[in-house]
Amino acid sequence: MAGTAAPGRRAVFLDRDGVVNRPVIRGGKSYPPQTLADFEILPGVADAVARLRAAGFLVIVVTNQPDIATGVQTREVVEAMHDFLADRLTLDGIRMCPHIDADDCACRKPKPGMLLDAAAEFGIDLAASHMVGDRWRDVAAGRAAGCTTFFIDYGYAESDPSGVPHHVVADLAEAATLILASSPSAGQVSP
Repeated sequence: MAGTAAPGRRAVFLDRDGVVNRPVIRGGKSYPPQTLADFEILPGVADAVARLRAAGFLVIVVTNQPDIATGVQTREVVEAMHDFLADRLTLDGIRMCPHIDADDCACRKPKPGMLLDAAAEFGIDLAASHMVGDRWRDVAAGRAAGCTTFFIDYGYAESDPSGVPHHVVADLAEAATLILASSPSAGQVSP
């Protein structure tokens, strides 16, 4: 029918450190691993990603990596970590913000720029999509983009100025189970 737009694709956006891979915890706060040798995909992640993709969801990692801007980490090491993920998980994309808050960019979570850019590129319906993260910035970015949000609560020592997530879960596997239980699957297969 002319003038009727097809529904957009559905996606699950994943934060990286703490959702996909094991973070380094210091002083009750989460930090990214510093070397590729220390980069470990969390148990259950590969299965959760496979289940989401089998149900037709795009799976896209969206990660803040401010250590690049501060000189603590090199872009080459971060890209090697992303290559490692791409070799082991079937992802539709990895979006990275290398900035710090002072840069005031549109991509650094809690701003939704990475999600909005991916939505424009892939034709994603953000209202039918989900954001899974372990920090308040992830929840705020997901909410700002119009996604349903899942918060993995590790009890980090940080404030939460973002409001409340839609769901609190133990890990990505639990988030995937809830997403799949609440999502219609007919006609939503990714090409």
